[in-house]
Amino acid sequence: MGKFKIAVLPGDGVGVDVIDAAMIVLEKTKIDADFIYGNIGWELWRTEGDPLPERTIQLLKNTDACLFGAITSKPKKEAAKELIPELQNTGLIYRSPIVRLRQMFDLYVNLRPCKAYQGNPLNYRDDIDLVIFRENTEGLYSGVEFRPVANDLRESLLKYSKNMSKFRDVPSEEMAISTRIFTKEGCERILRAAFEYAIEHKRKSVTVVEKPNVIRETSGMMVEIAREVAPEYKSVELWETNVDAMAMWLVKNPQDYSVLVSSNMFGDIISDLAAQLVGGLGFASSGNIGDNYALFEPTHGSAPKYAGKYKVNPTAMILAVKLMLEWLGESEKAKAIENAVAVTLAEKKVRTYDLGGNNTTLDMARTIAERI
Repeated sequence: MGKFKIAVLPGDGVGVDVIDAAMIVLEKTKIDADFIYGNIGWELWRTEGDPLPERTIQLLKNTDACLFGAITSKPKKEAAKELIPELQNTGLIYRSPIVRLRQMFDLYVNLRPCKAYQGNPLNYRDDIDLVIFRENTEGLYSGVEFRPVANDLRESLLKYSKNMSKFRDVPSEEMAISTRIFTKEGCERILRAAFEYAIEHKRKSVTVVEKPNVIRETSGMMVEIAREVAPEYKSVELWETNVDAMAMWLVKNPQDYSVLVSSNMFGDIISDLAAQLVGGLGFASSGNIGDNYALFEPTHGSAPKYAGKYKVNPTAMILAVKLMLEWLGESEKAKAIENAVAVTLAEKKVRTYDLGGNNTTLDMARTIAERI
């Protein structure tokens, strides 16, 4: 038995390709671990009606961490049409398995480093080194939604909010409501995670990214708690920016920012923007981290048209491995992987199609492994 038990969920499409690449690099680190493969994704939805079956949940419960490739997701109606005939019209509703895992295992931190490596021709600037902390279990992605809107819910909302009166006469079937739920605990723990990271890594600032001038209650709560927490971390400055302005400043002066922290949807959006500044989703790794478990993934999708062609850039997946090793306490192995990625990019010899080359996913992985 290895020191660690690591679940491996390749998922769909190029998820399989990049997991294969990640394992080449992991083997080179000689980490003492057992890797246990599991099932997740679109084919399970189509044939079983559940993209996240119970056997996979049990697998994760019996491991220390998870490496996750990519999955295909489609809107509710499209997903229902793709079920096998036996499962059609049985009331099954597709829900993203990654969102379920985040909530089920309380993986409340979504950690998104966005770092420009020298030699990457896709860098917007070469001096960008951002880390984004996105709250991962609440907000608009919590799944508390209504369509159509039942009359008793509408009447209740009319009772408690004058602003709801505008929608008094809208027919139920013509209305949809998605709730943006924040809790004090949810805000405080993502903020503390950002500040703790800033202290540990000697970062100068934490910028809270919200919209309290318009979304007064939820964004207001996040900013208020940030102001309460910040004085405990005296060496780190608290900056506050509205999310729309943040999008502008990330394009104008991304080098000025260090650690950003935001709620679920805003964090999702700005982290993709920041990822593009350092090469796009082929470089965007992500950690979904809780107090007792963590799942690590690239943030790109399953890209079905490239599935099995070993064409896509595996760097995001390999940097997700680096994040996992850091979380497991294997910091030297994590540093070795990041250094190998940096050297490979600086050499400019082996490049996947997005970087202007014609090397394969596995070529890139083997080269990075050789540099460890």
